[in-house]
Amino acid sequence: MPDTALLPRDAAGTAPPRPVTALRQDYVIGKAALQQGFTNPAAASPVLHQLAKLTDQTLIELWERHHFTADVLLIAVGGYGRGELYPYSDIDLLILLPDQPSPGLLEKLEIFVGELWDVGLEVGHSVRTLADCLAEAEKDITVQTALLECRRLTGDVARFTLFRDTVHRYIDPKEFFEAKLLEQQARYGKFLNATYKLEPNLKEAPGGLRDLHLVGWIAASLGLGRDWRALAALGMLTREESQKLRRAERTLRVIRIQLHWLAKRREDRILFDYQNTLARDFGFTDDLVNRGSERLMAHYYRAARIISQLTPLLLHALRGRIFSQIGIKVVPLNARFQLRGSVLEITAPDIFRREPSSIFELFLLFEQQREITDIAPETLRALWHARAQIDDNFRANPLNKLFFIQLFREPRGLTRVLRRMNQYGVLGRYIPKFGDLVGRMQHDLFHVYTVDEHTLMVLRNMRRFAVPAFTHEYPLCSRLIEEFARPEVLYLAALFHDIGKGRGGDHSTIGRDIAAEFANSHPLPDEDRALIPWLVEHHLTMSHVAQKQDVYDPEVVLKFAELVGDQRRLTALYLLTVADIRGTSPKVWNAWKAKLLEDLFKATQRHLAQDQVPPASWLEERQEEALRLLQLYGMRADAHQAFWNELDTVYFLRHDAREIAWHTRQLYSRFNTSEPIVRARLSESGEGLQVLVYSPDMPDLFARICDFFGRAGYSVFDAQIHTTRNNYALDSFYVYIPEHHGENYRDLIGYVEFELAKRLKEAGPLQPPAKARISRQQKHFPVQPHVLIRPDERGRYNVLAIAAGDRPGLLSTIARVLATHRIAIHSAKIMTLGERAEDHFLISGPVLSDERMVRQIENELLQAVQVS
Repeated sequence: MPDTALLPRDAAGTAPPRPVTALRQDYVIGKAALQQGFTNPAAASPVLHQLAKLTDQTLIELWERHHFTADVLLIAVGGYGRGELYPYSDIDLLILLPDQPSPGLLEKLEIFVGELWDVGLEVGHSVRTLADCLAEAEKDITVQTALLECRRLTGDVARFTLFRDTVHRYIDPKEFFEAKLLEQQARYGKFLNATYKLEPNLKEAPGGLRDLHLVGWIAASLGLGRDWRALAALGMLTREESQKLRRAERTLRVIRIQLHWLAKRREDRILFDYQNTLARDFGFTDDLVNRGSERLMAHYYRAARIISQLTPLLLHALRGRIFSQIGIKVVPLNARFQLRGSVLEITAPDIFRREPSSIFELFLLFEQQREITDIAPETLRALWHARAQIDDNFRANPLNKLFFIQLFREPRGLTRVLRRMNQYGVLGRYIPKFGDLVGRMQHDLFHVYTVDEHTLMVLRNMRRFAVPAFTHEYPLCSRLIEEFARPEVLYLAALFHDIGKGRGGDHSTIGRDIAAEFANSHPLPDEDRALIPWLVEHHLTMSHVAQKQDVYDPEVVLKFAELVGDQRRLTALYLLTVADIRGTSPKVWNAWKAKLLEDLFKATQRHLAQDQVPPASWLEERQEEALRLLQLYGMRADAHQAFWNELDTVYFLRHDAREIAWHTRQLYSRFNTSEPIVRARLSESGEGLQVLVYSPDMPDLFARICDFFGRAGYSVFDAQIHTTRNNYALDSFYVYIPEHHGENYRDLIGYVEFELAKRLKEAGPLQPPAKARISRQQKHFPVQPHVLIRPDERGRYNVLAIAAGDRPGLLSTIARVLATHRIAIHSAKIMTLGERAEDHFLISGPVLSDERMVRQIENELLQAVQVS
């Protein structure tokens, strides 16, 4: 800032106030200088304090322009009140008024607040009296928190001291502590308690900066200081722990500072958009194994893990300060463990070193004793420092093997225990190949977690099947797992299902061998020793069959049943598949996938029970069931006959009885119509629409239908394409419309039926495809497209398999290429995995008999789905 001594002065000798534009310019220049000078990753704290100081100077100069009296205070609160400011964080201010503010004062303040925005300060402000502050604090815990972090910028010092002391006296440390822990639980819940997301929020997520702020707030409510360092100085952390926590905090701070500057806004998520640039900024380069961005994220995950490990120790210590320990009953459990109230603790600080098996015994007791609510901080500290005891001798000890398997047999607490074991490094030490997965990124655009976090989410999902409170979410899964003997085999398969990732080759077969080695060396029945590696090897198979093949084709079901072999394996694979898909990302699972998997499960179950039912019996059963449903609608017994005469066996095998009955009701009296018929209904899966299109066949019909859905913004996730004997197209589409809800479907049905029929009737030239907008994830981690055309196993058709980045109009683009070569589409399986599409089509056409033309069509499709 310029030297005010050189500015012209008025008659009283006071320099006139500088224009707001000059203040704005100085503020911008000052921030730019700090950004340019931020080259040392260890310099996070100075930058935060310098930004706060620069802002202080600007605010005070603005304030002094208005000559407010000393009893009006300008106070920094929140993060800014700590004297820290990130480049684009909000500047939280409290303007403390006198008890009886005058109208003139309020008018001046309104002008002052307007000038804040003119200068370019992103301000969040409140204008209150002391009584107003206390009233708001009583209603809102976040107001109490902000007031705890107050710092005077200008105004009467004595009045500020009175304000600060009054606020402190007003806050009840016990109530505040409990409220903040509940707030933390709610915050964790938003992130599903996951520390290792691929695009983590480094402020709010578990292991983020907010956890450190929480410790500081509670310390401040007790008058013990304003951050975790003050508690470390009181002996609540060891020197080694303090050093680790200091490095972890610095890591998150520097990433957040650079993230703000990259985004040019307040951005606390380490999005894919910024990971590569951040990696370069901090010197992380690609090597033969990992990308620079993966090395950066591993650095972040290690820091978040340290925060997750050490902040609970501080919170436990603070709880001991707040709540009296006098009179808490100590109950011995054995020579190694005791209960202090409801908290589990070791009886001697060196117990894990003297008796390493007690490491697993600790977690087993945590599961078995229902009265235990937590583990004592000193016990967690001892556990953390005892990790080195888990070596080859520990792993070979039969008692430890028995303890580990027993953890999976207990009826409660497994998910919580395994998260703790992973958090403190115990799980990765006992199963080193699992330890290799901790923090491993997955750039497949449908997993949103690292491999270890995804694994624990899958195991969590599996455990939820067994919890009565969640029966309404998974009724079939809940019933199946209740009847499943020795369900620990399911949990162990979930733990090992992705353990082969990152080792080159097929992770399913690599994981099978790892799981087999584990199972054979642990006390398990022979049947389970075989089942665990089999589940790991085939954990993707059921999903592949359900989403890429026709689950209503008896031959598909028969082949799948031969692979499964028996009911126990089928049930186990179904449960693991559902848990696995639900554990990838909230976007991947939907009701349609649930229906496909359930239908495949039930069809295979029926086959296994009836022992090789021939396809002819399947067809007869479906026709009889369809006729029964038609009778419920009052149709004549022979009303269907003429329409059914135009349908071949393939049609009845590809559609279930409910669909056959619906098609028949819509078409039995109009199957020779000259105009397209479009009918829609809410999908039986409960999500999206099922759309029937019946029309005289035309070469580009599929492309026109897909073009309509694509331009309307609807996603097609399954299609059955059939041509009747009288040369009509009878096509069924399953369409997902995510932005709409159930109450809107009546209008949507009317729109689709009218508009699609109109477009097909007009049959004008196909419009050029709309320019595709790809997601931000694909911009930074693009999907390399693959196209393959091969004969199907029966030799009647060809299978077209396409993998590409998903985008609006992708299906229409594919259909256009096929239409130009007069290739007929008989069925389409549209599988969307987050940002990745894996589509399979059953196709036919004379051109497909020419190998050279097949290669040309593959190249044309590859170019069409390639994102430029």
